[in-house]
Amino acid sequence: MTAAHRRRSWLVAAIAALTVSAGFVVPTGAAQAAPMQSENVAWAPGAHWSQAYIPEKDGTVLHADILRPAHLSASAKTPVILSVSPYFNHSGSGGVAGALDGFTYKPLPPAQPNDRFSDLVTQGDLMRKGYTYVMVDLRGFGGSTGCLDYDGPGEQADVRAAVEWAASQPWSTGAVGMYGKSYDGNTGIMGTALAPKGLRAVVAQEPMYDGYRYLYQNGVRYLNSLYMGIWYDQIASASGVPFGDDARYMKSSLYELQHPECLSRNASAQMADSDHNSSYWRERGFAEAAHDSPVPLFLTQGLIENNTWPDGLYETIAGRKAPTRAWLGMWDHVRGNETAADGRLAMGRPGWFAEVMRWYDRYLKGTDVASDPSIVVEDNTGSWRAQPSWPMQTSTQTVALPTGSYRDGVTAVGSYGTQASEISAPSGLDRNPGLWRVSAPVSRSVRISGAPQVSVRTTTAQAGAHLVVDLYDLPPSVQATRITRAASVLERGAATTTFRLLPNDWLVAPGHRLGIRIVNTNSELYLPSRSSATVTVTGGTLSLPIDAHRWPPTVGGRSVFLDDYLAVAGRYTLPAGTPTDQWVIK
Repeated sequence: MTAAHRRRSWLVAAIAALTVSAGFVVPTGAAQAAPMQSENVAWAPGAHWSQAYIPEKDGTVLHADILRPAHLSASAKTPVILSVSPYFNHSGSGGVAGALDGFTYKPLPPAQPNDRFSDLVTQGDLMRKGYTYVMVDLRGFGGSTGCLDYDGPGEQADVRAAVEWAASQPWSTGAVGMYGKSYDGNTGIMGTALAPKGLRAVVAQEPMYDGYRYLYQNGVRYLNSLYMGIWYDQIASASGVPFGDDARYMKSSLYELQHPECLSRNASAQMADSDHNSSYWRERGFAEAAHDSPVPLFLTQGLIENNTWPDGLYETIAGRKAPTRAWLGMWDHVRGNETAADGRLAMGRPGWFAEVMRWYDRYLKGTDVASDPSIVVEDNTGSWRAQPSWPMQTSTQTVALPTGSYRDGVTAVGSYGTQASEISAPSGLDRNPGLWRVSAPVSRSVRISGAPQVSVRTTTAQAGAHLVVDLYDLPPSVQATRITRAASVLERGAATTTFRLLPNDWLVAPGHRLGIRIVNTNSELYLPSRSSATVTVTGGTLSLPIDAHRWPPTVGGRSVFLDDYLAVAGRYTLPAGTPTDQWVIK
């Protein structure tokens, strides 16, 4: 999942899906051609490639690509690093439409295992260090059969089966670690929650923690909820490599086209259900179970992410008892080792694979390795620090919310302008003023660290109205920058609604003020409601987690995305006449 996915219109994805299903596949006869593949892989020197199929109790058969150290005998036992993903099709990661979005698409022979994590294999030096790397296709993707099942019981069964299979192979020591980023970081969180036999450690970069939270927030739909189902339908519909993959792989890769009910089921009304408490979504949430799991977890999370935002981060790691490592900071949807065009590290911190391999060496091999800091955090100043857990607030400051009324729904969106490009402007401007409350300038630096919580009292004549709470940093004489936000659907009549804002780690500098804004939507993120109701905010509170510790600095430079975020994200000029100096941050 890239940030561009969310910007793609549902129409482009729909056309791509129809193109695939209309016949961009190999005729059945061609699928019977002899495989054109080698035991050696160009992007994985020192590796021996083989394939296997993993049967499941429900009849699904998962495909696995296996890379083993070529210098070891076939029977030599090694620990296993495993990735379980929808992105491992031999013909490319994103299907046909993915080629338009920066994903590889290689429908020509020879067929080779997908190079999505070639960086792990080479920069992690897996083969020389004596690790086996296994890539398993989730059901419905690549060479696996079965109906795709977004985060559901089917995918959970896949993760469990893949881990237990890898742990039970004659060439395995029985110790399995998981690795991934984005969707296959999500399967790592899933594995952490399930804790199958043999799973000893997980590395999850920029994951989802909950299938619901990627598409909705407290009943409010994100823009990506319009096309998520159909986007993955077209990935699942892509074939393997014609005249490159063998007959079994080709037949399995076309499973969704042979079973179109899989595609319609995945993009069903259940995915369009905005109720987090529905049975569909309850079985697709992993944050709480991952929090309570004994499996060691190492994750990265961009606190200002534009794709897999940190919704669920707090619930997953706050107070977690099992070994937990995290890089938290001011980046977008990137890997720990990723670099920008100018060569700078996207996250700003060096040594990603050195730390990852120490993590695996400790928990998969039992090696006595150097200890790395448990949690490292980059805040909005670009400075890094180390601390034993996160968040670690020393106090909570509770302030009153602004009161007044606003108009919900499409009418309010229309007040931003009539052009679609204006509504979804890259700057993220929302021109509906909303209700504001602004603090006095702070006299000293104040660190907001964790997930602020809001409790708001409202009255409205119509159920389903939307409410958004934004928290802003207001420098002197400069536009406000959004620190964090959250949205919720309101009940009809008089009601009190309580929810957390997204977690962040933000240092408010001396002379800056904090601003609280209540409004009907953030147009660059959320779909507006159609209620057109008047919402009256009669009171409520916002609780800010404050961390006054003096944590030791640690290595790390300024992440690449931070300056972009400070320049454009959530920028807002206070409406004329907005009262200030209403409350003091202690």
